[in-house]
Amino acid sequence: MIRFFLFLIGFGFSIIGFMYIILYLNYLTIGYTFLEYLVFIMKRFECLLALIGFTLIIIAIFKKGD
Repeated sequence: MIRFFLFLIGFGFSIIGFMYIILYLNYLTIGYTFLEYLVFIMKRFECLLALIGFTLIIIAIFKKGD
């Protein structure tokens, strides 16, 4: 049961994080270079939720027990 909730929380975090990463792609149209864009999203917490969520999903899938 814990694995299921861990998976759901990870999935939610991933959706939120990737949504913001896609939304911030608009900065490329106003003159940011791709490298500046990458540095920008690495500093934003809401974009780091994608990495945190992906990690939680991996943990939920490969965790032993339950």
